[in-house]
Amino acid sequence: MAHDFGRLPLGSVHLKTTSATTDVPRFIAFTAEQLAADAENIVTTMGLRPDWANLGVISLAHSYGFSSLVTPLLLHGVPLILVDSPLPESVLQAALQVENITLPAVPALWRAWHEANAIPSNVRLAISAGAPLPSPLERAVFETTGVKLHNFYGASECGGIAYDASTEPRADAACVGAPLRNVQLTVNEAGCLEVRSRAVGENYWPVPNPDLSSGCYRTRDLAELRDGLVFLHGRAGDLINVAGRKVSPESIERALLAHPAVSECLVFGAPSEEAGRSEIIVACVAMKSGAAVEGLKQFLLAKLPAWQVPRRWVFVESLPTNQRGKLSRAEWRRRLLEQSVR
Repeated sequence: MAHDFGRLPLGSVHLKTTSATTDVPRFIAFTAEQLAADAENIVTTMGLRPDWANLGVISLAHSYGFSSLVTPLLLHGVPLILVDSPLPESVLQAALQVENITLPAVPALWRAWHEANAIPSNVRLAISAGAPLPSPLERAVFETTGVKLHNFYGASECGGIAYDASTEPRADAACVGAPLRNVQLTVNEAGCLEVRSRAVGENYWPVPNPDLSSGCYRTRDLAELRDGLVFLHGRAGDLINVAGRKVSPESIERALLAHPAVSECLVFGAPSEEAGRSEIIVACVAMKSGAAVEGLKQFLLAKLPAWQVPRRWVFVESLPTNQRGKLSRAEWRRRLLEQSVR
């Protein structure tokens, strides 16, 4: 699709695209001041330092990589070592170039390095973003290496939102940390998080939307603000309607990931053929080792109400992400429905 980039909002110098996990990708326009504000918020909140080089294994083209690696380098002089591959041996070799490193990554990479015993010993700051950080993985890394994985939550539309600066694993996986410095958070009447800061983008382009304007980004993330921390309870559009009762797929995923044989999982709702039951809960699961469905069900029944236990199970070798490195519930739901009609 052709676009007239000469009609960008006044002062815009950069375009990002949304992750397209719930909708088609859209452009977001940013000014230089907004990009600089996000870099300032991240550097001061996380304590990024010129003597702790960033080890770059995540894509610089994604909002996470751009804000955590590129702008800290250009605007704050935080060195960047680019790694050709995220394979364990490549990361270990690259880490040897300097005395201390900061390592931003995604949960899937932290899991792979942990299982390969390949987390560099000179990691001084370990950051995990791009997807929810499972509590069992966070605890396992801490117990075996002493490295605390700091959860980082953000969005393409506004940059960094919250950061877990604690020194020990979180007790509640729904907690994503405290608001970044200079970021103000509120919860609106719909229960969704609203973000206000100088880092919030101008608007979507070429079609503006009131959810992003005047320094405020109205997310679809269901949230709770408590004791200075942010707790996420799924996305409004992802809630599964089971006979009039609604449940967040993230809560079921967190319970499933606590099972020692589950390496990855994705939960979503699909149309039900039963009268009076709007949707059924579907679980796509990748296993480390064999486990029967009945065993997984019994495991969940000890943690969740019976109506929240998935009715349909799909076992896969892995859960590939989309081009932006995200797991798309909409895409996996579409695949399932296409297979059902064949």
